[in-house]
Amino acid sequence: MEIGKDFLYLTRKDVETVNIPMSEIIDILEEAFVEKYHGRVEMPPKPGIHPVEDAYIHAMPCWVPKHKAAGIKWVSGYPENQKKGLPYNAGFIVMNDPDTGLPLSVMDCTWVTTMRTGGVTGLSAKFLANPDSEVVGILGCGVQGRSNLEALAVACKNLKRVYAFDIYPEIAQKYAEEQGAKYKLEIIPVKTQKEAVQDSDIIVTAGPIKHNPDRAIEGAWLKKGVFLAPVDFDCMYMPSVIEEYCARCFVDDLGQYQGFKKMGYFPYGPEALPEICTVFAGKVKGRENRDEKVAAANIGMALDDMPVAIKIFETAKARGLGTVLPL
Repeated sequence: MEIGKDFLYLTRKDVETVNIPMSEIIDILEEAFVEKYHGRVEMPPKPGIHPVEDAYIHAMPCWVPKHKAAGIKWVSGYPENQKKGLPYNAGFIVMNDPDTGLPLSVMDCTWVTTMRTGGVTGLSAKFLANPDSEVVGILGCGVQGRSNLEALAVACKNLKRVYAFDIYPEIAQKYAEEQGAKYKLEIIPVKTQKEAVQDSDIIVTAGPIKHNPDRAIEGAWLKKGVFLAPVDFDCMYMPSVIEEYCARCFVDDLGQYQGFKKMGYFPYGPEALPEICTVFAGKVKGRENRDEKVAAANIGMALDDMPVAIKIFETAKARGLGTVLPL
């Protein structure tokens, strides 16, 4: 391909074939977050439209000079799609040549979104969870329940047991069978949210993101030293959890967090929270002691996508994957 004359189109299958390992994704993300801490990233808060209640279509641009990654993701999230046999997330990433602004690639964003979301949880656990954490609670056994466990299996070397909860018990059962075999972990499907969290060292909530969610998890259920990764914002937790039970709570980007608060999300969270890049850069401790309850509300940023996407583009191009199309 030649810049200015054509670009590389990568289907979902092409992107999946590249198949960057989760360990590499976590390393890429850590480097990108450190760049963010040092102010070497250009990334405006993501704007979006909301044609259907609790659904979104977001535009997510970002420029990461160290990775030479300039691009934008146009992605939707529709909770009701799963009932129709359709993916929750769908969309495209457009990568641009940073020197000329001309397009390099258009790629499906489903795999990238799935894997980088899990990767950020794994990276956060690396710094915020107790190093000897053995038990994980996964609430929501869909795509993100899978990718988050994959990342935790990479980042947390002592995992032994997983409690799996889903509002559809048959999905939790299937998850336990498949993921248990894949990671050689004891995975126990449970019937209640309390069973999933009360003995867990790490808790991942990966349900749908809603303005008026069905909150259930109580602070009194959480053990000392737990690390919370609310992938679904704070939708499963009772209001008191963040306010009273977590000694520390970090966000991936303060501007985005405050923007979502204005839209009605995180109604019980404080107006400002520290950014987790301060921890990854070694400037702030993730926890002061083993008993602290710590949370990381990673809302999702274009910074998570672009460094991974440019790696996919470069690898696909080198391996002859994808279709070269004229501009």
